[in-house]
Amino acid sequence: MTAALTCSKTFGGFPCCHRQWRHPGHCRFVHGYSRSFTCWFGARELDQCGFVVDFSSLGALEAQLAEQFDHTFLVNADDPLLEQWQDLHQQGALDLRVMQNVGMEASAQLVWTWANDLLRSRDGGRSYCLKVEARENEKNAAYYEATPSWIG
Repeated sequence: MTAALTCSKTFGGFPCCHRQWRHPGHCRFVHGYSRSFTCWFGARELDQCGFVVDFSSLGALEAQLAEQFDHTFLVNADDPLLEQWQDLHQQGALDLRVMQNVGMEASAQLVWTWANDLLRSRDGGRSYCLKVEARENEKNAAYYEATPSWIG
């Protein structure tokens, strides 16, 4: 079911680096972007303040984004250099985050999951995240869009 009421919120300024080690081209090298995420929220009814989602109540999501993406180095769990990256992390040379997939598509899906976990636990399913745009720069973005399982 599509929500009748929607809004969006952008979270930005998360400089991090990653590499796609399987890529045959230049993406296999460590490179970085300042990531941003736009979340589209929906609800069938507004809250007591007249909002789909009160943006000021999304601090926990923003903190989770900062913890994962602010000045961090993202690597895939199956990166063949994982041990070396872990050693550099322990030496204080980088702030390592190991992910199943560091790509923007998978990052959009991860943030969608985080947003819905927060909203469902807090609002009991009244509001939810419809879509997330994960942007690595002004030219490139990926999206994840799905209806949460509890929405009928």
